[in-house]
Amino acid sequence: MTPEALTFYPLMYLLVPAAFIMGSIPFGLLVTRHKGVDIRTIGSGNIGATNVLRSAGKWSAVLTLLGDALKGLAPVLMCNYLISLRVPAENAVLFYGARDFWGGLTGLSAVAGHIFSVFLSFKGGKGVATGLGVLIAYSPVTALAASVTWIAVAAITKYSSLAAIIAVGSVPVTFALLEFSAVKVISGMLIAILIVFRHKENIKRLIEKRESKIGELRVKS
Repeated sequence: MTPEALTFYPLMYLLVPAAFIMGSIPFGLLVTRHKGVDIRTIGSGNIGATNVLRSAGKWSAVLTLLGDALKGLAPVLMCNYLISLRVPAENAVLFYGARDFWGGLTGLSAVAGHIFSVFLSFKGGKGVATGLGVLIAYSPVTALAASVTWIAVAAITKYSSLAAIIAVGSVPVTFALLEFSAVKVISGMLIAILIVFRHKENIKRLIEKRESKIGELRVKS
């Protein structure tokens, strides 16, 4: 990455807080509210698709998953679009350097917004679906690898949380092996650390063998 990638377009600095606000939209809460349900008081109390599935059914969970993924996808796509308008593709060093840096920063901001939502007193979900949306726009091949990893682990263990932890942990490794971009590796590590940290209670329950499996209802503790 060149220094010019940091300064070529001041508008990019506004996109980062905008991504945080977009990431803060609590789709799980909005989707279930029409049923008279406050998802924060049911099951695990989490606003993500897994708790929505346990507490409000599969279609509500699908809508939550799509909404949470979209708020990660949209700001990174916007970032890519703004860069493509500003930087000619012939300037490959600046073009890809700017996309790697700003896409990673914007994606990290969107995931942080989901976890620390400004609309929920800086509380929120665990960032998995939003992180997937970020990866779809940031690195489709890494998004595919992480999705396959999640599906495989979830199918074997039936633990959504364990699948998410392993899948997100694989992201910086995939970047290192396939993308050869130090900026992307660092971005992947930061996103993974944020999401795994948010799963600290799940990790504790997994160790204690108290974690609920996919489809099981867990009472909020």
